[in-house]
Amino acid sequence: MSTLRTLTVARKELFHIVRDRRTLAVMFLIPIVQLFLLGYAATTDIEHLLTAVVDADRTPQSRELVEAYKASNYFDIVSYVDSEEDLARMVDRGRIRAGLIIPAGYGAAVVAGETGSVAFVVDGSDPTIANAVLSSAQSVGQAQSARIVEQRLGISPQDMMAVEVRSRVWYNPEMKSVNFMIPGMMAVILYFLTSLLTALSIVREREAGTVEQLMVTPIRPVELVIGKVLPYVAVAFFNVLEVLAIGVFWFGVPIHGSVALLLALSAVFLMTSLGVGIFVSSVSNTQQEAMLLVFFTLLPSIFLAGYLFPLEAMPGFLQAVSYFIPLRYMVIIMRGIIVKGVGLDVLAGQVGALLIFGVVIMAFAATRFRKRLE
Repeated sequence: MSTLRTLTVARKELFHIVRDRRTLAVMFLIPIVQLFLLGYAATTDIEHLLTAVVDADRTPQSRELVEAYKASNYFDIVSYVDSEEDLARMVDRGRIRAGLIIPAGYGAAVVAGETGSVAFVVDGSDPTIANAVLSSAQSVGQAQSARIVEQRLGISPQDMMAVEVRSRVWYNPEMKSVNFMIPGMMAVILYFLTSLLTALSIVREREAGTVEQLMVTPIRPVELVIGKVLPYVAVAFFNVLEVLAIGVFWFGVPIHGSVALLLALSAVFLMTSLGVGIFVSSVSNTQQEAMLLVFFTLLPSIFLAGYLFPLEAMPGFLQAVSYFIPLRYMVIIMRGIIVKGVGLDVLAGQVGALLIFGVVIMAFAATRFRKRLE
């Protein structure tokens, strides 16, 4: 293999990238747009949920309970209604997502030292939000209950506990979903852009009829492939650093591990994504077909990689299938290095899996591409 011929092909591809403004926009703007959309939109942190109140008691105790919910960041009391029917109509119209129902006699029960019961209803059309809202509602109610007990007995509720559980959250103590989403997003961007741009660059040459012109030159198929993908490898690393910088300086995502290790393992993962791009180019006749095939591989990878949904919540069959998704291992690596700060000794299993996938996919794609050229 000639290094000079390979670099000549890479130089030609680089000139094409610079001249094609649409390609430049895809490579550098799409990762930023995806990052901001997912950083702000794809979050499970529930705050300022629109809430209505049915206060049939109208006592100082009921108003104190409402103020407790107001004081939290979880609920915004936007309306007081007279009946549960009015509350249901507001939920049906999407004006509110939750409602607090305080029955008559609540204040009297609290003053008498009895248990005052209230109801908290949640729009369960979105189970993810509903679960988080119910947990927040219960925590506010428990805090208010503790204050009432303290006022009654004059002692702190902690002094009455026989068992105290002190919970701690490691790695992400503030439990920000952005700290979980952005590392996974980096793996998705790395896979998507390298596989898509590699496939499109090779298919574009076939559509334009320039592959045949290149093959009558002394350039070998392996030199052509390496020369075509080298610029996109550089672009992929730039995108990783770009997304990492935005995540750190804009979203405040802390990096607990080694950036050098992150980039080194990203290079290992590139063998898989580049192999997918080369394989797609070998079976596609048009750029539109290549794009559809890349999306066909991307969608199951996202859903089965543990990026958006926890693997533990999936059926056993899908959990078994996920072991054949290379993106699964890269998502674990990204989150392990950035969020947990672990090293190569902990990630050895994931790195080994990526190496196997990379070698197998790249060898298969190169063989298929060579046969297509012949």
